Amino acid sequence: MTIYNFYCAGVYEGKLRFTEDKVMHARVDRRRRTQMREHALDPQAKYILPLQQIRENLPVYSKTEWSGERVVTANGETYHRHLTYTDGKGRTSQVWARRKDTAVDIVTLDGAVIAFLCPNRYGMEIIVQEGMEKLTPLVAYDDPLLSKPEYGVNDLGTFLVPMRDGLKLATDVYLPEGIQPDAKLPTILVRTCYDRAGKKEHFLRWANKGYAVVNQDVRGRADSEGELVPFYYEREDGSDTIDWIISQEWSNGDVGMWGASYLGYVVMAASTSGHPNLKAVVNEVNVGSPFVDTVRRGGTVCSWPLLSWTLAQSVGTRTDFEIFGGITVDPAKAVEARPIRDIPQQMIGRNSGPWDFWSQHPEYDEYWKNCTHSERADQIKAPMFVISGWYDGDSPGVSETWRLLTEHDVPNRKIWLGPWEHGPNRARDLEGTAFGEDAVVYDYDVNVLRWFDHFLKGTANGINEEPRARYYVVGENKWRTSADWTPVEAAVTPFYLGGGGRANSAFGDGKLTLRQPQQGNSPDVYVYNPADPVVDSGERIPENRRTIELRQDVLCYTGDKLEQPLKIAGELSAVLYAASSAVDTDWVVALSDVDEAGNSILLSSYIVRAKYRHSYDKPELLTPGQVEKFEIFLPNIAHQFPAGHRIRFSITSSSKFVAFPNSNTGLNPYDDPDPIPATQTIYHSGQYPSHVLLPVLGE
Repeated sequence: MTIYNFYCAGVYEGKLRFTEDKVMHARVDRRRRTQMREHALDPQAKYILPLQQIRENLPVYSKTEWSGERVVTANGETYHRHLTYTDGKGRTSQVWARRKDTAVDIVTLDGAVIAFLCPNRYGMEIIVQEGMEKLTPLVAYDDPLLSKPEYGVNDLGTFLVPMRDGLKLATDVYLPEGIQPDAKLPTILVRTCYDRAGKKEHFLRWANKGYAVVNQDVRGRADSEGELVPFYYEREDGSDTIDWIISQEWSNGDVGMWGASYLGYVVMAASTSGHPNLKAVVNEVNVGSPFVDTVRRGGTVCSWPLLSWTLAQSVGTRTDFEIFGGITVDPAKAVEARPIRDIPQQMIGRNSGPWDFWSQHPEYDEYWKNCTHSERADQIKAPMFVISGWYDGDSPGVSETWRLLTEHDVPNRKIWLGPWEHGPNRARDLEGTAFGEDAVVYDYDVNVLRWFDHFLKGTANGINEEPRARYYVVGENKWRTSADWTPVEAAVTPFYLGGGGRANSAFGDGKLTLRQPQQGNSPDVYVYNPADPVVDSGERIPENRRTIELRQDVLCYTGDKLEQPLKIAGELSAVLYAASSAVDTDWVVALSDVDEAGNSILLSSYIVRAKYRHSYDKPELLTPGQVEKFEIFLPNIAHQFPAGHRIRFSITSSSKFVAFPNSNTGLNPYDDPDPIPATQTIYHSGQYPSHVLLPVLGE
């Protein structure tokens, strides 16, 4: 019988063993850290490591011959040889990196399995045979400057914290157990729309390491009072909560915040309050301002990304994640339902407060202004650690955040960008794109803790002296660093659109070239019909656009075959000179990597509404047929195009699962005006040199 020690984010969680039909777990008492008796693990236990699956497959792993560079187990799982660790006894272990699925890695010693581990954003979880800890990635937590799990957790209970308007928010407080009675502590604050109880086990581990942890439901969610008006109150409510924290007898006055996704919007909003006691922020895969990222991405009306989240928030005060995941609501039916105002009623049988509210604010007014980070970005003072990846659906929000931090030269800003999804640090393969074994890292949460240790505890761990940007180049499959993002080493280079006026589809004559276009080049024309929008995934994944690029309403500009690899890294942008027969329309631009077989793998894309070309608060309809300049940003990327591949830039006017098709009328989209087709013209001449700007890296 093998007994494993169980660690989560470096915190010992007790002993574990597998029987024929159960996972037996002897936990430690949360408060006193004493060993408790063994019980069968609750199937609902909120661990990331798939313990039941490991139990079921244990006979397979024990019979597998762990040798060579690649191992395929009898149940079809694939592992690659990865790192080795040597302990003080001269023993050397082997880590096997799982491929093609969530990284649940295995550690062997002399061919025998000694540990299973799952890296993730909240902290690596690992079960390891006692005495073998130094032979595993658990040593990432051995840094002598890192806060140690020296404490239990004292749950002070739930407080109803009043905001400036009198509304009260449900707020849990956890202190390290074992501190001196009069100790003053730094605090890590988490504010969530997904029920503060949902992830609290992960956040409590900061209390184990000497931090006060404050976990709060935003207004209108779970046990907090009020109604959810997304984005609107987060700046003031965050600031008011910090005021409450620093007034508590256990607070030393220094507050940090952690947030991801909508919680990332929340921490960015609190940062724009300029609160002097907010001393450190970790901002992961953050939702951006609603006209940039979520509700009105690029001025459009977002479809499934917005609907999935909004409907999931609207069935009650707690999120229905089956709706969020597109399980109980069919995404195709949802985006096709009309009228737009009534989609919640049709999909979930009830109105949605946020959806109704947004439909009452079709233009950029005071509501949207209050939710837009750029309106108050000059108030950001807290050091911010931004973390995201190339396949994060909220990349526009991350790009916006970094742009604002750079424009206002916020001190001690840092960015970490990997080959990661919205749930970062999960897998080494995605949609047929393979990364290196080190695409999943074992020190993810260690670096988050180092950030808080330095800026909240004053630990001289050097994280503030490390390069500002750390990023992973897909294709090269290598981590790089730079003094900034976009990398200072990158040369922003224009690639010009060209051709003979027939760029329609991948089989047209559209060219992408370093040569500036000549006068008299024929423009490219296509007809955008709102009744027949482009159907793509709506996600930022490396999907193959080959079928999409067969359409006549998709213009494709393709470079020559590369004679040698070409690396790009940084923020992208495009300048289009275009005209439409309509008074308003949308532009969708995309960058892709085309291989020798003609597969066109998406790298980055964005959508904009034409009438907001000058600013969101001053919409201006088009004059039909008049050439206008459109400056469009695309979310960040770091990618190596192999020799023999080609760069492709494409333009169309719809993306069904990103935004509801523009009716081309310029009228209120929530009124569902009768759509009309639009004839679109893209110019690429000496007078109108349409181009895409790519940050090119040298060797």
